[in-house]
Amino acid sequence: MDSSKRKRQEKILQIIERMEIETQEELAEILRESGAHVTQATVSRDIREMRLSKIQTPDGRQKYVQAGSADRVGAEKYIRLLRDSYLHMDKAQNILVIKTSAGMAMAAAAALDALHLPDVVGCIAGDDTIFAAIRSAEETEAVMDRLRSLLEG
Repeated sequence: MDSSKRKRQEKILQIIERMEIETQEELAEILRESGAHVTQATVSRDIREMRLSKIQTPDGRQKYVQAGSADRVGAEKYIRLLRDSYLHMDKAQNILVIKTSAGMAMAAAAALDALHLPDVVGCIAGDDTIFAAIRSAEETEAVMDRLRSLLEG
């Protein structure tokens, strides 16, 4: 990695640690204001390479965080977010379909990802629906049981 890229990514980490950055455009603008010559596409690549994710803030907005910071914050916060947004779930082969309150699916999917359940390969979220890919159809029921256990607390 060249030094300008490394410096830019270090700057991104500093920014997201001290500010609640909700969009790539917002992050790009702050980087430009600090003297970096970036495009939204560059910021998008950096976010992907750095494995940044979004979590919901207490006021209901979203912000970027560094992967792994979810572990430091604690799993209970993510379980609480899932509990607060969860409506019901069903399975379709190895796809777990989770319905959430309107507008909560992306944050709930990020929370589910942050829990690092071993059989969950990844999640895709819309406004009120999460599709979670599970390793196999057989493991889907086990993931559902684990989630029920977490949600019932």
